[in-house]
Parts: sequence; C-alpha cells; structure tokens
Amino acid sequence: MEVYDKSQTVDPEVRAYISSLVSAVGGQSTLDERYEIGDSAPAVLKDILRWLRLYDDKLDRYDVKRCLADSNLVKGDLLEILALWPEDQQENAWKAKLALECLTLIAALTYPMEVKEETTKVNHVRHMPVLQLAQVGYKRAILHFEGASILRTMVRAGLPAMALERRDRNRRQEGVIRLMLHCFKNLAMITQPQHLPSQGDENEVSRSATINAFHEQDVFSLLLTVGSGVGDEFRDHDVVILETLFHLLKGLDARKLFMEDNQIKHAEVDELQTLMRKEKAMVNSYKKRAPTRHNRFGTMVWVKTGDNRVSTVTGQNTITNASNTLQQMDASKKYNRPKFKGKQGEELNESETFGGRIVLTESARSHLRSFVEDFLDSSFNPLFSSLRKGIESESDRFKSSNHRQFWYLISWFLEAEAARREYKKAQEPSNGTVEDNTFAHIAAVLDQETFVLLNRHMQRAYDEKVWQELRAILTCLTQILLTVQNMSESKDEEDQEIAENILNRIFYEETTHDRIVQVCRTYSNQGLGYLDAVTECVHVFVRMLENYSKQNADLQIRSKRRARRKKKAETQPDSANEDGGPGDDEEAEGHAADDEREAHMTVSERKFDFARFSAKFLSQGCVNTFISLTQFYADLTSAQLKRCHRFFYRLAFKQELAVLLFRVDILLLFQQMIKGPGGLDHGIEGWKEWETLVQQVFRRCFKWIERQEKSGEDGGKGWKEAAVVEMLFSKIPNTLFYLQNGYERVIERRAPRPPAELEVKPSVKEMEKRIGVAVSVMLELGKGDAVEWVKRELGRAGEERQAWQDEKEARMEVDRPAEDGTDAVVADTSSAPTIFLTPDNDERKEALFKDKYLRLLLTTMGMERLGASDDVDASWIVPSDITAATLKESLAHIRSAEHEPPTFDDGKNAQDLIRPKSTAYATRAGGGAAFSDDDSNASQSDADVDAALYGPNLRHPVPEGAERPKKRRRLTKRNQGESLTEEQAEAKAEARRKWEKENTKKEKSKLFITSSDEDTDEERDREFFRLEEERRGRVRRVIAEVVGKVEGGEGGKKGKGKGEKAAKKKQKKRKDIASDESDNEDTGLDDSDVNSDASAASDTAGRPPKRMRTNPFSDDESSAAASHRDTEDKEMENEETPAASPPTLGKAAETLPLVEVSGNVASGKPQPISVDEEEDDDDAPVVKPGTQRRNVRAAFIIEDDEDE
Repeated sequence: MEVYDKSQTVDPEVRAYISSLVSAVGGQSTLDERYEIGDSAPAVLKDILRWLRLYDDKLDRYDVKRCLADSNLVKGDLLEILALWPEDQQENAWKAKLALECLTLIAALTYPMEVKEETTKVNHVRHMPVLQLAQVGYKRAILHFEGASILRTMVRAGLPAMALERRDRNRRQEGVIRLMLHCFKNLAMITQPQHLPSQGDENEVSRSATINAFHEQDVFSLLLTVGSGVGDEFRDHDVVILETLFHLLKGLDARKLFMEDNQIKHAEVDELQTLMRKEKAMVNSYKKRAPTRHNRFGTMVWVKTGDNRVSTVTGQNTITNASNTLQQMDASKKYNRPKFKGKQGEELNESETFGGRIVLTESARSHLRSFVEDFLDSSFNPLFSSLRKGIESESDRFKSSNHRQFWYLISWFLEAEAARREYKKAQEPSNGTVEDNTFAHIAAVLDQETFVLLNRHMQRAYDEKVWQELRAILTCLTQILLTVQNMSESKDEEDQEIAENILNRIFYEETTHDRIVQVCRTYSNQGLGYLDAVTECVHVFVRMLENYSKQNADLQIRSKRRARRKKKAETQPDSANEDGGPGDDEEAEGHAADDEREAHMTVSERKFDFARFSAKFLSQGCVNTFISLTQFYADLTSAQLKRCHRFFYRLAFKQELAVLLFRVDILLLFQQMIKGPGGLDHGIEGWKEWETLVQQVFRRCFKWIERQEKSGEDGGKGWKEAAVVEMLFSKIPNTLFYLQNGYERVIERRAPRPPAELEVKPSVKEMEKRIGVAVSVMLELGKGDAVEWVKRELGRAGEERQAWQDEKEARMEVDRPAEDGTDAVVADTSSAPTIFLTPDNDERKEALFKDKYLRLLLTTMGMERLGASDDVDASWIVPSDITAATLKESLAHIRSAEHEPPTFDDGKNAQDLIRPKSTAYATRAGGGAAFSDDDSNASQSDADVDAALYGPNLRHPVPEGAERPKKRRRLTKRNQGESLTEEQAEAKAEARRKWEKENTKKEKSKLFITSSDEDTDEERDREFFRLEEERRGRVRRVIAEVVGKVEGGEGGKKGKGKGEKAAKKKQKKRKDIASDESDNEDTGLDDSDVNSDASAASDTAGRPPKRMRTNPFSDDESSAAASHRDTEDKEMENEETPAASPPTLGKAAETLPLVEVSGNVASGKPQPISVDEEEDDDDAPVVKPGTQRRNVRAAFIIEDDEDE
C-alpha cells in the first residue's frame, strides 16, 4: 500500500507517533544479523501500551493496532526480544522484565475482535479485516518461530509467580499469571476467517498445529498444573482455563481420539462409501429423468388443469410422463418465503459456535489424547467444581458465553471418558475381576448441585431464548444420562447404587419432565445443530425413563401443580387501620404478595405413570420437531434416522395416533424418502424399517379416509371430504379425538359441591348477637360488599312486606262487617307473598352458592333457600311468616354490628362461636347429654323402657376351673407403656361396663317414631289394652297346663340306657342353644301355638324332664326344632341315663315355682317370676356360674330340693 493510501486510513499524526515508537524499540544490528534492543526499549513498550489503552480502547478505534500491524511490531520486534532470553538466563531480571512487557503487548494485539451491530463504526469496518488477517500472522509467527520456542518462553515468564503460594502472591504476580494464560487463550481462539482470503498456509494455524505446539512447548503441562490447583492455589484463573479448553476441543469428535489408526481408517472408508452410495443414488435418480440428446431443441408444454386453466412449462423432461411435468411445474414456482426475524445473530460469531467438524492429524490426535487422559485423572473434578461454584454465586468474572462453554465441555469430557473406558476394555479384555472405579474421575458433575444448576439454567435459557446455551445444556444432559446408564451396567455394586440414586434424583422432579416436553414442542427455526440436540435429548430421556419406571414400579415424583388462586389475605377492616402508617400498608401488601405467590403452586408426591408422561409428546408440536429433522434425511446418520423412526413408530402404533401424521407435507416427505426422487439409499442401515413404517402409515391413512363411507352410517356422509380437508392442516387437540374415533369425546362434569352448613352455637341465644357474630365474621374476611348487598336486599324486602301488610290492613278495614251483622264478610286469611333475593352480579350469584358465611348470615335471619342442595341456580327467599318489623329489626342488628362489633367473653372472636351443623346433628343423634335441654325433665319410665327393650349385652360366663382364652394385645403406644395395677384395671373395666350399659340405652331407633305418636285416641287405647289382656291370659293358661303335665309325669321311672356310647350320641345331637327372653308384646301367639305346646308337653309324661333349649315364645322354626328334639328323646326314653347326663330332680320340685333365667346365665340361684309382672322390670343381674348344671325346659328351670 502506498504512503498516500495509508495516510487516508489512519490519522497521519497518529501513524507518525506510532512509527517513531516502533523504531525506538530496537532493530537489526549493523555488525551482524542479531537483533539489538534499544536503550529505552522498556519505556517505549510502555508508551505503545499506553497508546493502545488511551486511544484505541477509550475512543473505541483500531487506528493504533492498524499502525502496529503495518509496522510489523510483533514479528519484527517482540518475538525477537523474547528469543534473546535463553533458558540458561532465567535469573536475568532485565530480560525477564522485557519479556513481561512483550507478553503484555502480545496479549493486547491478539485479543479477539467482535463485531457488534449496536456499536459498530465505519472505522471498525475499515480496519477489522486487516487486523483479523494480522492476528493470523501473529499466531503463525509465534507457533513456528525459528529462533526459539516462544510459547515456552511465555511459560518461563510466569513460572516465578506460580512458584509462590497463593497467600504470598501479590496482585502484580496474580496479574502475570493471568496475562500468560490469556495469551494462550488468544492463540487458541485465532483461526482463519472464513469470509477473508487466505495465503494458502491455513495448516500452519490450524487446530492440529496449535495442539502440536502446545504439546511440544509444555503449554499442556502448564494447563494441567493450573487446572489441578484451581481449588487452592489458582482460584481466580478457572475461567481462562475454561475458555482455552473450549477453543481447543470444540468441534472435535471425542470418540475418535481413542481410536486406533486402523479403526479410524475403517471409519473413514465407511464414511467414503456412504457418500459414494448417496452420490450414486442421486445420479441414478437423475438418469431416470435426464434430458435426451435433443435437449438442444427447446421444449414448451401447455398443461391444462381441471378447471380448464392453462399453465406453461418449459424443459425437455416435461414430455416424458405426467409426474415429471408436474414436478417441473412445482420446481418452476417461486415462493417468496418471508425472512426469519428471530434471534440468530449469536450463530454468526465463529469463535462461539461449537457445531463445526474439525479433523486432526495423527500426531495431534495422539498428543491431545494423552492430554485429555491426564486432565480427566487430575484436573477435571477440581476445575469444574470451582466453575460450578462460581456460576452459582454469579461471580463477575463469568460472562454469558462462559455458561455455554461450561455445559459443552462437561458433555465433551463425559463422552471422552466413555470412549476411554471402551478403549481400555478393548485393549485389556475382561478377566472376570471387578473393573476399576473410573467414574470417580468425573464425579464432580454428577452431584445434586450440578443437576439443580442445570435445571435452573435450562429454564432460564429457554425463557430468554438463548438457543445456543440451551443446546449446550441439552447436550450435557444427554451425556449425563448416558454416563449414568453406563454406571448402572458396571460390575461394581457401588456404581450401580450411585446410578440408581442419580436417576431417582433426575426423574424425581416432574418439572424436568415438563421442561423436556416444552423444549421439544417449541422448536421453530433454531438451526440443525439445536434440532439434533433436542431430538437426541428427548430420545435418550424417554428411553431411560421408560426402562427405569419398569424396574421401579413404585416410582414417586414430585408434582407441582398450579393451585386455585387464594383469596386476599385476611385483614382488619379499614376502620381498624386508620392509625397505621404507610409502612404498615407496605408490609401488609408484601405479605399478601408472598401468600399469593405461594398459593400459585402446590407441591405433592404422586406415583409416576409413564403412559401419562409419554402422552405429553403426542402433540403436533413434537411431530413437527421430528419432521423438521427428518427433512434432512439425506445428510443424517443412521443413528439420527433411527431416532426419528422410533418416535414415529411409538406415535403411530404404540399410542395409536397415526392421525397426527395424516398431513399432506408429511406424507409427501415419507413418499420421497422411499420412492424418490432423491430418496434414501436402499443399502443403508434401517431401510427396511423405514419402508415398513411408511407403508403402514399410508395404509392407515386410506382406511381413515374411507372408514365412515364403508360403514354406511348416516354420520358417514361427507366424512371423506372432511378428512381430505383436514389433511391440509395440523391437528389441534380439540378435534383430535373426533378425527381419530369419529365421534366427540363425552365429558362427564361433576356437579358442584355445596359448602358446609354453618350455625351459631346455641350458647348465643339473643338474635342480635347471633346476627352480630355472622356479620363480624364476614367483615373480618373482607366481605363488606356482601354485607352491603344484604342490607340493600333487607331494605327492599322490608318495604315490600310493609306495603303488603298495609294493603291487607286497609282491605280488612274496608271489608269489616257492620254492627248489625247484615253485611258480614269472611276475613282475609291469605299469607304474605314470598320475596326473592336478587343477586346484583354473577359473582354474587356464585357466592350465594359457595360462600358459607354469607349463607350463615341469611339463614340466621330466617331466609330460606329453594331447590336442591347442589343446585347452583337455586333462589333465596324471604318466607311469608317474616314480618316487616322483623326485617327492619334484622337490618338494624346488621348496622349495629358494623359500627359497634360485638364483644365476647374469654377472649373469643366471632369465628369461635360458629360450628358446622353436622357436629350438632351428630351430637343429637349420638345421644348422651343428650338430647337437647328440653329433654332434661323427661320421665324415668323412658329410660326403663329403653333398658327393657335394649338390655345389656351380657357376656357368656366361663365355668370355674376352665382356662380362659388369652386376650390379644395390640402393639400400640397404650400397651407399650407401664402395666396397670389391679385397682386401675378394675376401675377401667367398671367404667367400660357402665359405658356399654349407657350406650345400649341410646340405641332406640327414630325410624319408627313419627309425629303422630303424640296424638291420643281413648277408644283405640281401650281396644289395645283389651287385646293385650287376652293375649296375656292365653300365655298364662299355656304355662299352667305345661307345668301341671310336667309335674304329673314325675313318678315315672327312668329307663336304663344301653351304655356310654348312646350317651355320647345323645350329647352330640343336643347342642347348647341359649336364647334371650322375648318381650310378651312381640310373641303374637295364637291357638295353634297353644295346641302345639300342649301336645309337646303330653309327650313328656312318664319320663324325667329333659333340658329344653328352645323358647316357647319363639317363632315357628324354633318350635319345629324343639319338636324334632322331643321326638328323638322319646325314642331313647327306655335307655339308661349316662353318667355324663344331668342329675334328676326330686319330688320336692312339685311345689316349687317356675323361675325365669337369661339365656346367657348358666347357673346360679334363680329369680322367681310372677305371671302378672309388668314387662318393664329391670334385667336380671348376672350371677357367677355354679358347679351344677341345671335342668332347663322351654327356657324355664325346674327346681328340686338340692337347689335349696
């Protein structure tokens, strides 16, 4: 460039100053070819640095850098000065100082330049290309300098500061270390710009050349040292190491690092063969429609459409067949697609993208593999632990780009660790022993803190639409899941347990599931790399979650659901806060806002259902995402194609939602993939599966279109046309069920539940206080508007009722008869019309159904509700029996409660005096204190009647000497404590018996008690008592006849039995059946019963009395059983009484009366009974069992002399 042209780009005065400074730094010696340093070189270097900071940086210009690039300062002076500092002169302070000054300028001149649309100036556009090419030249000169190892010299410049402990280093020494690391980072970042011309030496600044130079000049060793000591000695240098590693490793295939040369050659050969097959398939597809040798002649064809419209198509291939003609017509159409206006500027920065593909040389791959192995073993955990803590604390040293670098490097190193593990397994075959725990080298990114940070940044990146960071996070999550899967397949049980815990933590949060679904649904135009990351993450996440849910059937997840919005916080009435200041209001508003935020989400645990989770992916958005990836089928790998195939197969056949694929563009894509043109190669992996899938999708589509037409139903008319129209659009959830099944979904809506009925406690007796309680509660809850509405309605109802009463009185006054009685008229006895309460808005109407406190106020004043309890539209009315005076009085009570709230004793508030109505009903129904206060003066006869009708549940006595069954004692807190004493146990048992007796009296049923029972009818009562007396007389005669015949047969002799065997047979037939005494009112005996009893009694004459276990007053079935047993006894009357049978009675029994015993009492002294005794006598007391078994006949005992 000429001097005149240079002066036009930069200010000549600035160029003159910079040129003079550069010439003062030094130059080539006049004696030999060695470089000589100027006398004032340190000061000159500082002046140049000052120019850079004050002119370029402060004024935001690139003039000084342009002048330094034109004067060749870096290659001609700075590198020469560094080369003059040999390794054997490490202690030379002057040269060390010069080296630091040169290092400072190199770091400033190699710092990457970014183009920002907001701050770009004309000067930037003018100098940027030149400076970028100059930086490439700086990197080439530094990496391949012939005189010395420049990178090793940079390392030596920072070693003295690194040798000191952290507590002994000052700020300048920390700055030296930072400066050295920034130089290495800048060199790793510099690449050949893709939009600028190159000089044909890109390999000298390529990634392979950088890796080889870093390895040969000990830069990798320095990075390992700093990385391993980040947690202690180098805490502030983790971000620089992160950026250096990112620019060294981005775009590299981690698995290829751990492949042998022959494996890489095979992989490259396979890749070449795949490309050649694709090219061959493309050529064959083209040959089918290739033009003939007559293509030099022009061809124009008119295509006539169905509506007689003509289109013109040109080209030789349009005359071959109709499909080619239509395809050519489609290809000739021009569609001005609107340009995407979203955020894609971040992808234009080449230094921050990580989706490119870099190929390394063999030597560079070997060097990088050794560095990666050493880094994983020594530096991975401390470096990424420090980075995670810094990101969590939102430290100032982290930029937004560092976040995506952090997540990308985690995924890269996890993939490298997996590749290294596979490489070691291939090198050292398993010998049956447990493998080493290599997962400990990456444990820093598998803890709970990392998962929490990952979820937080994923949600933030999605909300802020930072797609590149979200892509890195999704890639990181995918690699974490794959690593955990490898851990679960490990032979070490500890690794398996850790993998189980990690999966449980990841899958425990339902928000993570929903976030994955949301990311999959909302893909729009973020690029192929982002699309690949999203679909891979979804594929791995769903597959692992399905396997994990199958292994853990009781998997619990924490679900967060949006709750109903809580009402405003309970505040005091405005009148109570008149003395409060503004600070109180702000504090109250803050608390209300916090309560509202907490009320928005409710957290609960529930059992995980994989079918429910997988259904979330069955939406058109997820289908569109995978269709977008499938559109690149020509460029996708076998794994990516398999990923898409599995999704469509799960959608169409497992979930039976193939209707989502019935869209014209989707079907056209599937047809092109299989049939062409430009379809899939038949030799690729998975071709057969894709062909079968597409075949079945088309078959189901045809059946879906013709489904209703073939059925012949009336609803099938027009279905085919509607289905074809629907194929043009995406399916929405509202119509998806109908399109799939042919009928609308029937949704059963549950009727709304009415609120709990409330009432004011009976202790508040005055109506004024009862209304005051209801009003106070509503005011405390901030429902003053509802109280105002009630007041308005009461006023209106009072006016209407008063008007009706006045009208009635006036009519009665007019219709009053005269004094002589000639014009007597019947008095008006009609009741007042009901008045309906009218809600003023829909919210009031809903409150009349849902607000239990408003309903309490209305019911307290006597209002009534018409309709069923669950009827939302039921009306409230003012009944006819409420007068205008009562309404005015209620209105006055409400106003009084508003201005002078009622006070209550014992510090109670209005809420304490309200209870649900169900509690009051349960108290009355349960008895006890029972019945209300009105029953306190009830007669004792009612209790006696209850005792007679519902006697105590007597326990069956156990004979003396018999072993009592052991009680089962539950292991409760009551039984685990100290055992009770005998006195305490006896008192407790006595209390329980008393409670049982009282509880038995309360079992009187109300179902048979009606209001008509209180009515009295003397004639009916006389008839009832007459029939009762006749019934009792018949009973007395039956008893007398039975007793007489039994006494007459006492003189018979006992027949001798045939032995003990017959006695056992007799005992087996006779079972001990005890029956309680029945009430005489319920017997209902007739003449047939009397005759049967008499005949039964006559059969017993001439033999000893037997123990009868039936009741003569029982039903027919029991009488028949007794008759059957008497027949058996008659057959055995000549047999000898065995020793085990009861003893016989003496003659003295003839004069003894009958005694009545309970069926539960086995022995004891009997109680005499009188036939005239009333039926409401007390129950017979329970007596202890005796040693002698009694003779029972028809529930009566015949006494003898021995009993006396």
